[in-house]
Amino acid sequence: MSHIAIPIPPLHGKQEIKVEVTINGIKQNLFYRVELFYWEDCSNPVAHRADCISEMLAHHDPDWTVYYIGAPNDEFVPITFVKKESRTVLREVLA
Repeated sequence: MSHIAIPIPPLHGKQEIKVEVTINGIKQNLFYRVELFYWEDCSNPVAHRADCISEMLAHHDPDWTVYYIGAPNDEFVPITFVKKESRTVLREVLA
């Protein structure tokens, strides 16, 4: 699958993103969400960061799937989710 990069303005908090694409005349909507997960919200902030991410993701909305884990910094890690219905659209395109 080909990829394109779309710059998203850096805003605090959750970002709901709808991308409307037309490929070969077929229009489709893809839904993404970017959330910032703060290390201080981890129940054991001195644990390994991978464990912390796993703990925080255990409670996310099941209608969304992890799509991309961004570069962490000292405060947070940005995580991009894709709505499950969009994943279905992406899979059909690949079939």
